[in-house]
Amino acid sequence: VITDILVPDKDGNIDDISIGYDKIEDYEPNPRCFGSICGRVVNVISNGKFVLDGKEYSLPLTFSSLENEAPKHAIHGGVKGFHLKLFESWIDGDKVKMKYVSPDGEEGFPGELTTIVSYQLTNQNELVTEYSATTTKTTIVNFTNHAYFNLQKHDYPNIDDHVLQISADKYTVNKDDDIFIPSGELRAVADTPFDFRKPVRLGDRLKEGPHGRGFFHNFCLGESGPLKQAAVLDHPPTGRRLEVLTTEPGMHLYTGCNTIPHTKGKDGAVYEPFCSVCLETQHYPDTPTHQDKFPSIVLRPGENFYSKTIFKFGLIPQ
Repeated sequence: VITDILVPDKDGNIDDISIGYDKIEDYEPNPRCFGSICGRVVNVISNGKFVLDGKEYSLPLTFSSLENEAPKHAIHGGVKGFHLKLFESWIDGDKVKMKYVSPDGEEGFPGELTTIVSYQLTNQNELVTEYSATTTKTTIVNFTNHAYFNLQKHDYPNIDDHVLQISADKYTVNKDDDIFIPSGELRAVADTPFDFRKPVRLGDRLKEGPHGRGFFHNFCLGESGPLKQAAVLDHPPTGRRLEVLTTEPGMHLYTGCNTIPHTKGKDGAVYEPFCSVCLETQHYPDTPTHQDKFPSIVLRPGENFYSKTIFKFGLIPQ
């Protein structure tokens, strides 16, 4: 779990820009995955079912697009996904490494999955996260870190003055009647509220998101493999900047509409919906349902999954 990120503003004032809790006990339920590693498969799998090599697998249903509706989809790896697991950890040079071995069949997924995640801080003010995984049976994997950012300060009540640019020409369209579930369509961002190719003030765009609920959408960054810029998040009042680079083909923009109201956080903070933003690098949500259209998340025995994401912190150039 990333619990705190302390960065200076343009005047040298240091603030914590990552929302979270005071104590480890508060992270044990962590219903919104604050700062956590998510897996085996991050994001949604519609109806909690997927087919792999002709066999159907069923997962626990833990998520619904609508309030007060019984869960009908899987999300973030299950009832006890990786965000609720205790990883083995150790120091390796200038990295912290963490390992978790997920048993065959855990949360309905096939194969014993061995996952190693590393965090590294560089002299360029970068937080580098690397993921690797191997499996004993053919399975599916998709990881992210679910950090929530507010570049003003973690306890500031909104993200209106943040300015966001995303390096994506397309996004995955969600269903009209199930607003957090992809339809399978990839659509050009041009002439839509999803066009962040040029910097956009979030306060001017949040209400333009579907159903006035901001954004819970995947943006298509190009093929997986090469390290590329995904996004730049600026906060002009403080001068802070966050750049996101990744090898992943997608980035999920989540503007916190489902943050539980009046959530008690660290340092006496109270978190509300739309008080922070997530820039979750990953493969596309609900990929198993759209295997013919979305980049594959299948991992087979003998293969090694690898992914890298960089959060680079700095100041807006003058």
